[in-house]
Amino acid sequence: MPEPYDVITMGRIGVDLYPLRTGVPLAQVDTFGKFLGGSATNVAVAAARLGRRTAVITRTGRDAFGDYLHHALREFEVDDRWVTPVDRWPTPVTFCEIFPPDDFPLYFYRQPKAPDLEIHPRELDLDAIGSARIFWMTGTGLCEEPSRAATLTALRARGEAREHSPEERPSGRRPGTAITVFDLDWRPMFWKAPADDSRPDGPVDHDSHDSHDDPRVLMAAARPLYEQALRHATVAVGNLDECEVAVGEREPYAAARALLAAGPELAVVKQGPKGVLAVHRDGTVAEVPPVAVEVVNGLGAGDAFGGALCHGLLAGWDLARVMRYANAAGAIVAARLACSSAMPYAREVVQVLGGGPVPTPGTLPPEAAL
Repeated sequence: MPEPYDVITMGRIGVDLYPLRTGVPLAQVDTFGKFLGGSATNVAVAAARLGRRTAVITRTGRDAFGDYLHHALREFEVDDRWVTPVDRWPTPVTFCEIFPPDDFPLYFYRQPKAPDLEIHPRELDLDAIGSARIFWMTGTGLCEEPSRAATLTALRARGEAREHSPEERPSGRRPGTAITVFDLDWRPMFWKAPADDSRPDGPVDHDSHDSHDDPRVLMAAARPLYEQALRHATVAVGNLDECEVAVGEREPYAAARALLAAGPELAVVKQGPKGVLAVHRDGTVAEVPPVAVEVVNGLGAGDAFGGALCHGLLAGWDLARVMRYANAAGAIVAARLACSSAMPYAREVVQVLGGGPVPTPGTLPPEAAL
């Protein structure tokens, strides 16, 4: 039987077009850099940079941008065997504006539909998904069919694999156990209002508000699906907005408790400038401040955090060490322009954890080190 992957992610992929001038609006930008993008894909890249064997399940258009993404994945040593083309829809592109330190608007071009939402359950390699040491899925994967059914099918396969495992049920952070991570990943622009236009607090006045953009409607549509996914996850990761969507709580400790009550054994609540809170069902708590850096582009920092989180969980580190390491990886990417190509190697993370500066890409040997 083939060796299981360390990390398999499932979700978005696309081409990121980032301005090579910062601090100016998009209308004034005349040069762009082209990069591999998509949060689930970037998490696979981040874990691969740290020495993990990774793959991504996603789809592109059958076009030149799709060819570029395959080439980029192979360069990053991410297995692309489950990245398949869709004839009907083009590969999506995403533009951003860069206004450091905390304003990075994103412009998604995923209409009329992104290929990565055309993942079908019948296409999944459930044996590989079930045997992976970590399976990482996202909230965006639940926003539309057939991706929704495929994501839930993959989660059920993970649950069945754990039930038949000779090991005791995983803690979410011991080495060698099956970990299923739910990246709450709330992107309201990808969701649609229910067809029956139902709301928990009564109808919205259509003359005064566009019901299809009403955040209450979108959150109400998403929450039951998030609840289904949480029942299969061993780890939940999200910021305060995402926690509110998933469990209706914004206060960090209340959000962590609610996530644990929904199914996972480890809740990771990202608090922006206040750092990160991690709470395990066994009573372990770690609250770690952020690593101070001069922010160049905050986009992609969460994906670096995710890849480093996977790395630390697989290594079996204690919770505080995992959070410090993931914070440092995220800080490194925040101090660089790009996302995928900015993902740090282990020695770069170690340097920053030791109080050193964020290294210029390529100035340290890339050999993995804990």
